[in-house]
Amino acid sequence: MERANQYLETSFIPGRSFTGPADFNTQLTAWLPLANSRIVRRTAARPDQLVVVDRAAMLSLPPIAPSVGFAARVRLPRDYYVRVAGNDYSVDPAVIGRMVAVRADLAVVTITCDGRTVGIHDRHPATGQTITDPVHVATARRLREELASPRPAVVDDLARDLRDYDTAFGVVANTQGQVA
Repeated sequence: MERANQYLETSFIPGRSFTGPADFNTQLTAWLPLANSRIVRRTAARPDQLVVVDRAAMLSLPPIAPSVGFAARVRLPRDYYVRVAGNDYSVDPAVIGRMVAVRADLAVVTITCDGRTVGIHDRHPATGQTITDPVHVATARRLREELASPRPAVVDDLARDLRDYDTAFGVVANTQGQVA
């Protein structure tokens, strides 16, 4: 229990290599029985014996589990990426400019808009990464092409020549442009 982080750094980590968080946890789980069986000089007890005393002094957990992980609500920018813990994750470009809800835990980043999932990615532990879904890239390309293609001319049937109104209301203009 005492100096746990320092003890891990000096007694567990040196000489080991890890392929990822799961490998770290597997090796740590295998090593913990050895670490907990030693007698600590200062307390004259084993750490696994002291856990029982610590747990007896703790309060019970609340009936409703606390919210854990990362949660945010942001407006999706034009580049259709959201940033979570130093990494950029792509989102469906169809919702650019709208508010999206971003939730992340240790394993997954999920982006929703109006209750619909518009992006889901495995969480990356490193920072400075750009994680892109190929479907989002294809959607962005299609939207850019649609925007760049000429649109058919819109004929506004409601727009009339103002002379029609002059005629309807009996307004007559002379040749100098003055109303008679």
